[in-house]
Amino acid sequence: MSDPIVIPARRGKAAFVRRGQTIAVINTHGQQVVDTWAFYRHDLREFMSMEHSRATHHHMIPRIGDVLLTNHRRPVLTIIEDTSGGIHDTLIAACDRYRYEEPGCTGYHDNCTGNLAAALAELGLTPPETPSPFNLFMNIPWTESGDLSFEPPVSTPGSYIRLRAEMDLIAAFSACPQDILPINGHAGKPVETHFVIGDQ
Repeated sequence: MSDPIVIPARRGKAAFVRRGQTIAVINTHGQQVVDTWAFYRHDLREFMSMEHSRATHHHMIPRIGDVLLTNHRRPVLTIIEDTSGGIHDTLIAACDRYRYEEPGCTGYHDNCTGNLAAALAELGLTPPETPSPFNLFMNIPWTESGDLSFEPPVSTPGSYIRLRAEMDLIAAFSACPQDILPINGHAGKPVETHFVIGDQ
């Protein structure tokens, strides 16, 4: 098992993961959203897809045992354990500079799209696009009429979700820097999280 790898507050981090290894994404302080991506190691144009995954497992929120798929409909990650309360999001796009312009942010604001690019750049890679992320710990309830709301996570300090890699991949994460909407706890102040790569 690797040493814990920190995802700094408001920043991103990526790592190579071999098929069969596990990734435990740990909400170190609780209530921090972690945007999560997985790219096929040998062709970044194939990546984990929320749209394709929902069509196969028929859940708005993936559950233990669900297999997440790529945009080529191949297994990429399987959820094998979750102590965080099981509330995650598969609907909301990664935040970007345009997202923060909507509420009137005029200067640069850290964002998950930029964090993905920076995290992969540390590995000498460039994402072909910003896929819709698996937003770990993000709490986006919906009503019967289809309305959505942005609520604080229910995850507690030290809780985690563990995923098994079904192919050689690059896992990328962003400790979401959103501090305008109440999707991160800690009085709206984003904090660091970490992940651990292990051999099953």
